[in-house]
Amino acid sequence: MNVTTGLSFLKQFPLFQILSEAEFDEITRNAEYRVFPKYGHIYLADDASDQIFFLLKGVVKVGTHSEEGREVIKTILHPSAMFGELGLVGEDVRPEFARAMNQEVHCYSVPVAAFRDLMRSNFELCQRVLSLVGSRLRHTEDRLEALIFKDARTRIIDFLKECANKRGRKVGFEMLFKHCLTQQDIANLTGTSRQTVTSVLNELRKENLIYFNRRSILIRDIARLT
Repeated sequence: MNVTTGLSFLKQFPLFQILSEAEFDEITRNAEYRVFPKYGHIYLADDASDQIFFLLKGVVKVGTHSEEGREVIKTILHPSAMFGELGLVGEDVRPEFARAMNQEVHCYSVPVAAFRDLMRSNFELCQRVLSLVGSRLRHTEDRLEALIFKDARTRIIDFLKECANKRGRKVGFEMLFKHCLTQQDIANLTGTSRQTVTSVLNELRKENLIYFNRRSILIRDIARLT
């Protein structure tokens, strides 16, 4: 992907479809096209929250590390996602990292100050940003409740269903989704261990509920997956 293609793709982001041509031009004048190598960090915890990012290509994981050094993945992002957005609502320093996964990441970064200026003059943009931030906070609360009230098998199954519903391709009763996650990544996303993920996935395969390999998971019948 090059800069010209990137700008065309950026214009299709849901957040930007409400902008006038003049407003979009203002954003792109302040935007910087950036490429990060696979497994490279886009930002680290304690970096200044002075840029927001718009993902054009690649997959990004956002997470933190526990005091024991264990990685905790908060979310996995795919193209057309905005991230690092909490600088828009008062965050000064990053509490988390954002890292490219198994391929190069192409994105645009926009200074928080420039984006705030546009939000001040475009009420609908402001509302959409606040709605996005609120939606992500609710998602985080849902995951916290799941850690408290649901067992490991249920959390892993919920994760599979979420992936299938968001990124899956339906074929009859079956749902196929491709991914770039290791079993350790799935464990870090679901608050379990790699051994538990391996055990649950193998159990589901023996029950003929799923089939999986390193890069894809096939759910035989999502209604039966419990």
